[in-house]
Amino acid sequence: MIRINLLPHREEKRKARQKQFAILAGLAAVIGLAIAGLLWVVFDTQIENQKDRNKYLTTEIAKLDKQIDEIKRIREETASLLSKKQVVEGLQSNRSEPVYLLDQLLRQLPEGLYLKSIKQTGAKISVTGYAQSNARVSAFMRNIDASPYLGNPNLVEIKAVTVNTQRANEFILDFLIKRVKADDGMGAAKGANPAKSAEKKP
Repeated sequence: MIRINLLPHREEKRKARQKQFAILAGLAAVIGLAIAGLLWVVFDTQIENQKDRNKYLTTEIAKLDKQIDEIKRIREETASLLSKKQVVEGLQSNRSEPVYLLDQLLRQLPEGLYLKSIKQTGAKISVTGYAQSNARVSAFMRNIDASPYLGNPNLVEIKAVTVNTQRANEFILDFLIKRVKADDGMGAAKGANPAKSAEKKP
C-alpha cells in the first residue's frame, strides 16, 4: 500500500492563500488610502472655495455698510437742507403777510367800528376795538369769515364802556390769517395779490 504525504502540498497552498490575502489587503489599503486622499483633496478644495466666498461676502458686506453709512449721511444732510429750505420758503411766502393783514382789516371793517390794537402770535391775530353796537361786531366777524385770507373769528369779550362821553362796546376778537403754502409762493408772486383780488369784489 502506497502512502502519499499531503502536508507539503497543503502548506504550499496555505502560503499561497496567505500571500494572495496579503496582496489583496495591500491593494485594498492602497485603494482606501487613494480614496481617502481624493476625498481629502475634494473637501479641502471645497473648504478653500467656501473660504474665498466668505471672504468675498465679507468684503462686499463691508462695502455695503460703507454705502449705507454714506446714504444715511446724505439723507441727514438732505433732511437738514429741506428743513432750511422750508424755513426760507416760509419766510419768503409770509414776508408780505403784515401788508395783506392790514389791507384785509381795512377792507373788512364795517362803519362804526374802530380798532385800538392788533397783536399777532403766529397765525393767530388778536384785535381790540370799539363798536357802536353789537351788530357792528357781528358784521365784522361775518366779513372776516367770508375773507379768503382771514377766518375762524372768535369773540373773546365784549363790554359796554364810555369813550369821550359816548357809550360804546369794547371788544376783543381773535381770528386766524390763512397763510400761503410754500408751494404756492410762485403763484402768489405772479399775481395772487390779495389786495388786488379784494378790489375786484363788488
